[in-house]
Parts: sequence; C-alpha cells; structure tokens
Amino acid sequence: MENNKKNIETGWNLNNSYMNLPDFFYSKINLNPVPSPSLVILNDSLAKFLGLNIDNLKSKDGIELLSGNKKIDEGAFIAQAYAGHQFGHFTMLGDGRALLIGEQINPYGDRFDIQLKGSGKTPYSRGGDGRAVLGPMLREYIISEAMYGLGVPTTRSLAVIKTGESVIRENIKKGAILTRVASSHIRFGTFEYALNYGGIKSVKELADYTINRHYSYIKDDKDKYINLLKEVINAHAKLVAKWQSIGFIHGVMNTDNMTISGESIDYGPCAFMDNYKPDTVFSSIDRYGRYSYENQPNMAEWNLCRLAEALLPLISDDKNEAIKIAQDAISEFSEIYYLNWIKNMRFKLGLFDEELQDKALIEDLLSMMEKYSEDFTSTFISLTFNKTNKKGMFNSEEFKSWYSLWKERLKRQGNSQDEVFKLMKKSNPALIPRNHRVEEALEAADKGDFTFFKKLLSALENPYEHSKDQEEYAKLPKPSSCAYRTYCGT
Repeated sequence: MENNKKNIETGWNLNNSYMNLPDFFYSKINLNPVPSPSLVILNDSLAKFLGLNIDNLKSKDGIELLSGNKKIDEGAFIAQAYAGHQFGHFTMLGDGRALLIGEQINPYGDRFDIQLKGSGKTPYSRGGDGRAVLGPMLREYIISEAMYGLGVPTTRSLAVIKTGESVIRENIKKGAILTRVASSHIRFGTFEYALNYGGIKSVKELADYTINRHYSYIKDDKDKYINLLKEVINAHAKLVAKWQSIGFIHGVMNTDNMTISGESIDYGPCAFMDNYKPDTVFSSIDRYGRYSYENQPNMAEWNLCRLAEALLPLISDDKNEAIKIAQDAISEFSEIYYLNWIKNMRFKLGLFDEELQDKALIEDLLSMMEKYSEDFTSTFISLTFNKTNKKGMFNSEEFKSWYSLWKERLKRQGNSQDEVFKLMKKSNPALIPRNHRVEEALEAADKGDFTFFKKLLSALENPYEHSKDQEEYAKLPKPSSCAYRTYCGT
C-alpha cells in the first residue's frame, strides 16, 4: 500500500509487458551504482506528458533512479537481446550499456519504454564497460529533441545525469547516463535474433507481441504477419522521406538501429547536411558511403528485406510462396517512399496540387544547389521569404529560368500568395541543429558551462516558428577545409 501511494506521488505507472515474453528475449540486470549522480538537464514537458512528477524527478530519490542507483519496485530492470546486420555483416548484439527500467503508462493510456543508456555492464556488453560519456549523451538529447520539434517520429530524451565517475576512452572523460523514451525498443534486429537463436517459435512470440503493442488493429487479420511487414514498410518509407526532406543523415542504419515502430533511434554519428551534396557522409566508420544521404532510402529497403527474411516462416509454410509474398510487399517501398518524398518537397516549394513536371522542377533545383554548393536548409528559407541574394546560384541564369518556371507553376494552382507562404513556412524549418552549433554547446558543457546547450535547445523547440531569436542559430558555419566527422557515442 505504501509503495502504491509513493508511486502515485511520483507519477510512476509501470506495466512491464515485455517481460511476458520468454526470458530468451532479455536478461535481468543488477544495478551498477555510480558514485555521485547529479542532474544536468530534465525535459519538463516530456516528464509532464509521461505523467511523472517533475519535482520528484529532480529530488535526490529521482536522481538516484535516473542514474540506475535505485529501483522502482514495479520496474523491469532488464537488458534486451537482439542481433543485427552492421554494415552488411550479421552479428549478435543486445543492450550492452542500456537498462530498460520499465514501461510507463502515461495519463492518456499510451505506453513508453524508459531506458537508461550508459547505466553499466550487461550480458551483451561484449567486453565494454557499459558506461557512456557526457558529450555524446548531451548530443543525443539535442538531436532527438530537435527531431521531435521538426515533426520526425523519434525516440526522445527525458534526462541526462552526470555520474561523478571518470570513463576511460582515448582519454579520461566525464561519465553520464541518458534517459531515453521510446514507443518500444523492438528493432529489426530483435526479429533477426529471434529467428537465428530461437527459431520459428520465438519469431511468432515476438511478432504477436509486436502486433499487440504497435499494430493492434491487425491482430485479428488472417494474414497478420505479412500485414505487420507492410505496416513497418509504410512507417519507414514515410520516416526516411522525412529525413531526406530536412537533410538529416542517420549515419549508422544498421538493422539494430531500425525500430519496428518507425521511430528514429540512436543518434551517434548522425548530423544534418549543410551544403547540398547527395553523397555526404559524416560517420567516421562509414568509409565507403554505405549510409550516405543519397543511399538512405536504399538502405532502409535493404534492412526491410532482412526483417522480411525473419518473418518468412510466419507468412507461409511454403517457403517459395512466402518469399514471393514478402517480395511483393517490399517492392511497394520505393513507391510509398517516393510519394511521401515528393509530397514533402512539393510542400517545401508551396505546391498544394500535383503536376507531372513537379519531379523535374524539384530535381532541377537540387542539381543547381549541388552545383553551386548551396546550403540545403537556407536555400528553402530564402525561397520561402523571397530573399534570394545575388550570389552563387541565385545570380545564375539557370536559377532565374528555374525561378520563372516555379512562379508560373504557383500561379497555375490557384492558391493565394499568403496560402503559399504559410505552407512553405510550416514545411521549411528556420533552423536545424547545425553541426558547428552543436559542437560549440558540447564543448562548453564539457567545461561546466551549460548556457550554450540550453539556449540551443530552446531555439530548436519550435523550428517552424521563424522567430527573431532563432536567427542567430540559423547562421551558416564558416567555410572549412576539413570535412565534419561524427563518431559513435562513447
């Protein structure tokens, strides 16, 4: 009775459905306490949405929980097992440094995983120390919350805790733990793990659980397993189309970094493109451009094929028939992706209706942007506010010709200038988490100054607001002879 009263006061309302699966899918974890945890930042609005008591989370007891020093009696405290194709090669993985403390049911009846990233060793750590470093955890906080503000399906960040311990990497770093919130942490790689290490029975158990949790409206379908695949195909076609429309590059689209729910997850080597260059790669480990900007749609389809392979035994007892059914479903990805991509790009140009030549109009603009090394985000802002300068692309004859065709296209659709402006304004963000701004904020935070970090977060909350306060953070970086590089979170 006392625990129930306490949980009502704190807002915790945990129901750990994942533990209804066989323990083949997870391992129970003992706590790995840290010496002197302290709160760096708490996402108050997200905490409120989850139904959690903000004051309690900021208290000593709340910080002890968010640092993994203390359990909630009703919590799960498990590490999930999964596998995956990393840069095309299959390997056994699992939550090597993350702890699922439970599934929070919020006041609206929605369920969310609450996971501590950097909380210590698990059976899946593969020799690692299970810890995380302050900079990368703050980086994931910034990027995930920026993605949320941009309207992209994403995992989110509830808090970052400094652990008070040193973490040894290439040199000594400050330890930290990120509290990550997700619709679930079921990945394509969870299904690969089920098939390769558990067999058909395990795949069926996981598929039934996934359907009930994420796609319950198909649970009574006769062909629910192929319909599950179709739902995931649809979700990821829309997701990657959204990534492309804002110049986002994930960096490590391995199958363990693709969620069944269609949420973006794992913000290690990711970054946003400045100058439009389709072959842009930021990740230091992507030496051959497998996960470049232009390859992201192809890689999403490749990953979906791996998921389909895991589901084949459930789709039909006849393997050849199952393959054909799955291939037919996968073949729809390109069309769904394209329709979402061109819709997003039409909106960015203020186009409400459809014309056959729209694809050429969009691609001609992108080709010019690449040719003249124009910034992806600011080009569309310039078009939105009709502030095309007299430099670079905007001073070229080919742009002037394109601009005339675009204006004629806008006139043909019959919408007012005000309607066009409003559509473009809500389709083109005023700012993105510019790489130089993110690095500036992280460098200052590492020295104990969180002013830049908090100001950047505030600016990114409503990227379609186009306020005066956002202008400073929308400025382009100074030219550099060195390509920007990102690294897996350490």
